[in-house]
Amino acid sequence: MTLDHRYTVDTPENITFDYELAGIGTRFLAATLDSTVIILLQGLLWVGLGLLAGLLEGIVRVPSSIIVAIGSVLGFAFLWGYYLYFELLWNGQSPGKRLLRLRVVQTGGRPITFNAAAIRNLVRLIDFLPFFYGVGVLTMFVDGQARRLGDLAAGALVVKEAQPISLQMLLLPPTPAPPLAPPPIPPQFAHIPPLAQIQAVQPEDYALVQAFLHRRRKLSQHSRNELAAQLATTLSARLQLAVQPQHYEQFLERVELDYRRGQVQREV
Repeated sequence: MTLDHRYTVDTPENITFDYELAGIGTRFLAATLDSTVIILLQGLLWVGLGLLAGLLEGIVRVPSSIIVAIGSVLGFAFLWGYYLYFELLWNGQSPGKRLLRLRVVQTGGRPITFNAAAIRNLVRLIDFLPFFYGVGVLTMFVDGQARRLGDLAAGALVVKEAQPISLQMLLLPPTPAPPLAPPPIPPQFAHIPPLAQIQAVQPEDYALVQAFLHRRRKLSQHSRNELAAQLATTLSARLQLAVQPQHYEQFLERVELDYRRGQVQREV
């Protein structure tokens, strides 16, 4: 088996999102954390049922088999509902996955839906056999994207969340002071008229654009697309322009060029 550690999604807008798949070890650790929480909470459930049976003993005799049946049904509902509740509330994350920065997404990169989460966690009972995800781990070894049976049935996979990155982080460490005279404009762009309202771009905007264009190839595809969208939507609104998502980076290159051209003209 060859494990592909990357999962790439191409959107209709020609934007690419690149995910890193969660490994078996990380997923197993997340499952262990979640199972610990579930065992503790189910222990409280059984203690509560025992106390309730004791209170009712003086009123009506409840057979122990009834208590066990009620506890088993509630325990199953709790086990299934725990994952379903958190994965819908936290957009594909249980407490264990949240701590380890993992997330369940559907194939195509879409957020997990109710139906997919319900199917995925019903099949978890089979994955758990014969003991603590034995079937699930075996399936993950065989599958090229480390998916257990529940993932395959629901059309889902588990990915690692990229380290959050902001536009301001692009400026760290501080960018060096610009030279006294900006570099010349390439001759092939000299005849292109500058963008209208380019004077609305502030020096701090230009610094962010320049930092992004310089470092974009070192970013993950997801972070690169996200930061380009933040910059392009902000600047296009300021310049009163409509820019399509697939042209965000070309737009930022043009902003950098025209701002630099304005610097050169002011120096002349």
